[in-house]
Amino acid sequence: MWHADRVRWIVCPVGSFVGRCRMAQLEAVGVLAANLRALRADQGLSLSEVARRSGIAKGTLSQLESGVGNPTIQTVFSLSNALQVPVSTLLTERTEPDVVLVRSAGLEVLSSNAVDLRMLRRLDLTSAVLEVYDQRVRPGEVQHSHGHPGREHVVVTEGTLRVGPVDAPYELGPGDYVCFPAQGPHTYETVGGPVTSVLLLEYPSEAESPVLRHHPSLA
Repeated sequence: MWHADRVRWIVCPVGSFVGRCRMAQLEAVGVLAANLRALRADQGLSLSEVARRSGIAKGTLSQLESGVGNPTIQTVFSLSNALQVPVSTLLTERTEPDVVLVRSAGLEVLSSNAVDLRMLRRLDLTSAVLEVYDQRVRPGEVQHSHGHPGREHVVVTEGTLRVGPVDAPYELGPGDYVCFPAQGPHTYETVGGPVTSVLLLEYPSEAESPVLRHHPSLA
């Protein structure tokens, strides 16, 4: 059972310990934010679906995932019920398992005119987010991006891929790797047949996922 006296991080007493209490409160809000993002990703839930289940506004949830605000006890309980996890799971810092195994065959495919993506892993670090994708590029089409915060890392495992800035793309074969700033316009295009590759998106933690920007139904 979860007792009210175990959520004292919500309210700070007045006195000489206010500064330290405020720091602990911010750390707790950060833990809640990281757990909320991770649990939502683990369960494949959109912000809209969590909002529907919990009765919490989508904008409020977005702020909570960004580590902004001072959630009430009721908010935490509502999230616990919506995600079907104990309150302690939301408020306790997660430890990474020794082994993480993901089978791509069962993952949802995010498709554009030229690229199919399957998210294998999302890592929320202190100041950055890393998203790892199985990426398949189809021949005969060019994938255009106007640019977004962060960097893109690409490893080709099969085929030949032309990727990078529009005015100076790089040609990669099997085993080749490139990392480039993603702020400017860039493209993905096969040279010949289809391409199998790994895409790693790296972007600031306060920014929106570049993939979700192009697939708003998942946000």
